[in-house]
Amino acid sequence: MNLTDAIEIYVKRKRSEGLVYTSSTWYLVALGRQVGNVSLERVTAREISTFLDGPRTSSGTWVVKYRLILAFFDFWLARGEIEVLPMPTMKRPTRQQPFVRYIYAHSEIRLLLNAVKRSQNGVRCNTAPITLRTVLIFLYGTGALVGEALRLLVDDVDLKKGTVTIRGTRFNRSRTIPIGPDLKSVLEKYMMSRQDTKDRHFFLNKEGAGLKFSSFAHTFRRLRRISGIRRHDDASYQPRMYDLRHTFAVHRITAWIKHGADLNRMLPALSVYMGLAGLRSTEKYLSLTPERFRAQLIKLSSGGSKKKWRDDPELMRFLSRLSKDTGQNRFVKPGAPSQARKESLFQRPSEQAPQIRRHDV
Repeated sequence: MNLTDAIEIYVKRKRSEGLVYTSSTWYLVALGRQVGNVSLERVTAREISTFLDGPRTSSGTWVVKYRLILAFFDFWLARGEIEVLPMPTMKRPTRQQPFVRYIYAHSEIRLLLNAVKRSQNGVRCNTAPITLRTVLIFLYGTGALVGEALRLLVDDVDLKKGTVTIRGTRFNRSRTIPIGPDLKSVLEKYMMSRQDTKDRHFFLNKEGAGLKFSSFAHTFRRLRRISGIRRHDDASYQPRMYDLRHTFAVHRITAWIKHGADLNRMLPALSVYMGLAGLRSTEKYLSLTPERFRAQLIKLSSGGSKKKWRDDPELMRFLSRLSKDTGQNRFVKPGAPSQARKESLFQRPSEQAPQIRRHDV
């Protein structure tokens, strides 16, 4: 059996089991492209090692690729297509730099929005400025995953009710979330400009087709460079589209702290709103509050013990001081709402119900 056919069969098998298998497919296809469409038995450990050590491959990515390829060849070994595993001895992981999510400042969100027209004024740009701006606001205003936003359909957006149904593939969960009036207004303006096409995707390119992740990711990287936004720490990676999701969560939590909301009730709501698996996924954002508080948060945290952050009065008192660091630079939309409406996208949470209401997001 040739490598290309083996990859195709393997991917179909995985997807038939309910897996999305997108990034894993990309790695396997890249391996086949580099090695060539040779017989499975002719693939060598040296060729796999060369693929694993590709340019700009982090230690973490190296491990992911190794385990993926090992599972792939182990699958065919069990079915008698190969006699031995053509895998190199696992060595690469030496010192993996810890991954730190980037949290955009409010001023950086404005820089991104203000740079949209400059970024998209080229003839070859396939994403209209209003589309790019609306997607950015949607990601920042809902905390949705990039893939969830790009897969959004027209029928998923109910502007009359002020709700959006996100049919995400993550954990095979879908959710219907309320949106605030400012975000609703932005989506209404985009809907009016949206061309009439048979494609039912909500966000379209200039050709009237749904946005593709690869081209949109390239568009965002260009926008970020034009905006002058970059990391100033030791991380080898620059701010990403995904970080708008993390920024949404951190800005939400700090705003709740400012208004004295009950985090014991609001964090579970935030978890449901973002489609997270549980509270542990939400609590990680506490360590991503403003940089100058990082050392104190680490010092006050309970580490690996079972004690929860909310059970620590000293930590809660410290978190309440974050209110001094927020509230000055609120989200500003295209269309410039007045100062009185700048916080309308993120209204004060209701203390009467634990769920997130429409004006909270």
